[in-house]
Amino acid sequence: MLIKYINLSQQLPASLLTSLQTVKGFDEKTFTTVHASGAQVTSVRINPGKKNELSGTQLAESLEPVPWSSNGYYLPERPSFTADPLFHAGAYYVQEASSMFLEEALKQSCDLSGPLRVLDLCAAPGGKSTLIQSLLSEDSLLVSNEVIKTRVGILSENITKWGAVNVVVTNNDPRDFQKLTGYFDVIVVDAPCSGSGLFRKDTAAISEWSEANVQLCAQRQERILADIFSSLKPGGILIYSTCSYSYEEDESICDFVVNSLSATSLRYQLKPEWNILETTAARSGAFGYRFYPDRLKGEGFFIAGFRKQGDEEITQAYSFKNKNQLSRATKDELEAIKKVIADVSRFSFLKWQENILAFPASLQDDLFLLQANLYIKKAGVSIGVVIKAELIPDHELAMTGLLSADVPYYNADKETALQYLRRHDIKCDTVAKGWALLRYNNIALGWIKVLSNRINNYYPKDWRILNK
Repeated sequence: MLIKYINLSQQLPASLLTSLQTVKGFDEKTFTTVHASGAQVTSVRINPGKKNELSGTQLAESLEPVPWSSNGYYLPERPSFTADPLFHAGAYYVQEASSMFLEEALKQSCDLSGPLRVLDLCAAPGGKSTLIQSLLSEDSLLVSNEVIKTRVGILSENITKWGAVNVVVTNNDPRDFQKLTGYFDVIVVDAPCSGSGLFRKDTAAISEWSEANVQLCAQRQERILADIFSSLKPGGILIYSTCSYSYEEDESICDFVVNSLSATSLRYQLKPEWNILETTAARSGAFGYRFYPDRLKGEGFFIAGFRKQGDEEITQAYSFKNKNQLSRATKDELEAIKKVIADVSRFSFLKWQENILAFPASLQDDLFLLQANLYIKKAGVSIGVVIKAELIPDHELAMTGLLSADVPYYNADKETALQYLRRHDIKCDTVAKGWALLRYNNIALGWIKVLSNRINNYYPKDWRILNK
């Protein structure tokens, strides 16, 4: 593999280096050296819902684990993920190692075994949302929100590939959540920032960095936190993070959360070998955690946790009024669904126009509430439409673990799998006529329909691999 090394030592903004001189843990010599080295760190996080099917693959071999992640691994080099069917199947997510510390922050902040309502506020492209979902119980709800409309599509795609049922994807401004006062147990804000922590991975961010942009980002971060804080219940957990080194976007924001929002700082337990640096904010003494690429195997990152003061539940009559209310699937539609889904008792089957969604029954009222107050892009799993007593399956259903063992499937070799992902014609001789799953390494890639003279490829057109 040819790796292009870029010397960043001469490109790093001088004003950034000057501003970091008084920041705890900053060592200009080692910092500039690691940027000049051109070293690239590639890490992935395995999908625990599909982990059992990875035996015999590189992902199951003796890769170096990310020390603060239960499913994170470093790769020896960056492969072509586009050419790996397991990537498209949602078997793993390519995620920066430092940001995987969110797992530790959640585990040390709250009881993940019980039912929780969690909001990932700035969620696209989906790395932190898929991480959060993999930690939550089946009775927990994750609302994965993205403010920027053009980025909601990739967020929905990655949530779909992950196979998650208990997730609602929304496209709302933080202030829209003020209608849900005290609703969430946990809110994660991976805030838009100046991006200096990703200079090694995104060299274009260097030319876009400026002290003025840092100040602008800090103001935006305060606005986001102030807008969203009322939707966190008393005693609830706020986790704030950035990929910036700048004090104004990190420790200063911690001061804002403690002093202006009246939250209590949380302190996390670290292992010395992790080389994560604990810092404290100047005015409030709030704890924060810095990740420097010259100290550990990862990119620049900052994270801090807080608990909202108070312990009394907020009683509020939420609005459920909405002219586009979801309706329930009919009895005949349920009979068609039972033929392909293993356990229908856990789910509510709801119709949006003609499409049928599967959503955890225990969270149905939550879905109605969210639909009445927010713009929803995706909810639960779209399982398809029923036409003449037959379920025409949606691609989302193929990505989940909901299917009955009786659903036909074909295990493809790599070349056939890639042809399928390119949405080309494929051949397979051992599948009975009708709908079937195409699998690779026993992990579903999507649907095919076997006819008497051909096989129709139903991989989503917008997701197809475009290269040859």
